[in-house]
Parts: sequence; structure tokens; C-alpha cells
Amino acid sequence: QVQLVESGGGLVQAGGSLRLSCAASGRTFGTYCMGWFRQAPGKERELVSSISASGGSTYYADSVKGRFTIARDNAKNTVYLQMSSLNPEDTAVYYCAAARTVWLSTHLLTEFDYWGQGTQVTVSS
Repeated sequence: QVQLVESGGGLVQAGGSLRLSCAASGRTFGTYCMGWFRQAPGKERELVSSISASGGSTYYADSVKGRFTIARDNAKNTVYLQMSSLNPEDTAVYYCAAARTVWLSTHLLTEFDYWGQGTQVTVSS
């Protein structure tokens, strides 16, 4: 079982930046594909970005390309999401997730096995 704990959310003005962190328990972090999802009120949870177990492959949703960067430190069992040029449409609860595979090319929510509790990101205009 893997436990995921997100941190780094908060309130930021449009154009600002935040860095989310997700700390994972256990010894298998380095074998998991990791993802960041978000869910805005009244909307479905969507994949924002994912990163392969080694960090060599990444995926970004079109809405965040060029603004968000995902990274991981397997020695620290941590995955990060650096968010820049934030706008009000980025307001959501952001969730960290882990899949028991080195990489997921399908980017489906249902293929992630472990979830964090979420951290709120609010971008004011």
C-alpha cells in the first residue's frame, strides 16, 4: 500500500506560481508512474500531467503545456508540479496519484491505483 500526501496548494494571484509536492510512503515509489490530476467544482477529475517511473517520459494536458512542469526525485519519494502563469481556470483541487506501472500511455484516471487527499489551488483574477 502506498500513501500519498500533497502539499503546496494555496491562494495565488493570476500570473503567479506555485509548486505542489507529493510525498509517497514505501519502497516502491521508483517503480510507479506518477500523475497530477485536478478537479474543479462541477467538473470531472482530469489528468494534468504524468511522469514515468524513471522520469524520462512526461505528459501534459494541452491546457497546461508550457506553464506547468512535472518532476520527481526518487531518492526522496517525491513528485513535484511546478505551476507558472496561473490563471483562474487553474483553480481546482489537485490530486497526486500513483500507478503500479512504469508508464501509462493512456492517461486514464481509472488506471491509477493510489490517490492523495488533494490540495486546493485557488487563483484569483
